[in-house]
Amino acid sequence: MERRTPMQRVQGVLHKYPYLSPLIVLLIAVVVFFLLNERFLLPQNLSFITQQTVIVGTLAIAQTLVILTAGIDLSIGAVMVFSQMVMANLAVYATASNVLPVAGQSPVVAITIGIVAGVLAGALNGFLIVRFNLPPFIVTLGTLSIFSALTLILFKARTIQNAEMPEAMKFLGNTFTIGEFQLLYGVILMLILYGIFGYILRSTAWGMHIYAVGDDPNAAELSGISTKRVIFSVYVVSGLIIGIAAWVTIGRVGSASPNPDPLLNLDTITAVVIGGTSLFGGRGTLIGTLIGALIITVVQNGLSLAGLDQAYRVLAIGVLVIVAVAIDQWIRKVKA
Repeated sequence: MERRTPMQRVQGVLHKYPYLSPLIVLLIAVVVFFLLNERFLLPQNLSFITQQTVIVGTLAIAQTLVILTAGIDLSIGAVMVFSQMVMANLAVYATASNVLPVAGQSPVVAITIGIVAGVLAGALNGFLIVRFNLPPFIVTLGTLSIFSALTLILFKARTIQNAEMPEAMKFLGNTFTIGEFQLLYGVILMLILYGIFGYILRSTAWGMHIYAVGDDPNAAELSGISTKRVIFSVYVVSGLIIGIAAWVTIGRVGSASPNPDPLLNLDTITAVVIGGTSLFGGRGTLIGTLIGALIITVVQNGLSLAGLDQAYRVLAIGVLVIVAVAIDQWIRKVKA
């Protein structure tokens, strides 16, 4: 048998545990930014980092499921904003000015309908992809524009302010204290979702089918897996997570705006890629995605504390993405 070199052994370990490389990057980043500014590891700043991670971190769960099937979802940000505006416009006080006739609904009803809107949007993406064999990139690029336009047309570009919504709508933006550390309820919900879907991917037939379809759809089909059904279900579940993320966002921001963050889609893809999930599908973990989302926030926060301009923060994230993809290409060449 051919003797493996140390680099080949490292390559094999990283292939088996995709989250190790982003974990190393995260630890190095934490040490470097602490050395640059001792305030970085203060409980107040660490609390801020977790709060800043919650929106991208939650949406990145949905993006991970899609990318594991070798797909991609460019509409995540637009669908999240659409679901958020559905919730907010249903729950806004009927006494507020310039509201829709559907205003004044129970927060439970509003949140439920908003999540259902996300599920239906995901189902639309999945249906177009599997029914007409369209590339996920093209389909979700199209639905990005569709849901962005629908949000502006249906909700008249009106921002629902904090004081206009019931407290239940903003519950996930509340915090509780552990010593000097403040934790959002939205972060707790995000971690619960990571735990649930991490278990599903690792220990259920559906999770194994996702990996199989992403790794080799033809082999998966020959083994009896309905690849179209798996892909459709992934987009539906992705829509469910996006709907939940919409509620998380209302809590985190304290309002509902029809104007999405233009970098939100890119940030979710970045978190997934930096987290060790292969853009070619079939390899990756949710724990890696969570680490990737933390890396984005840590880098942005650390460079901000170091006094660097926003442009340098964007530059650093771009470099990390390229390096992550290069490492993924190298890891995929591992010998069995």
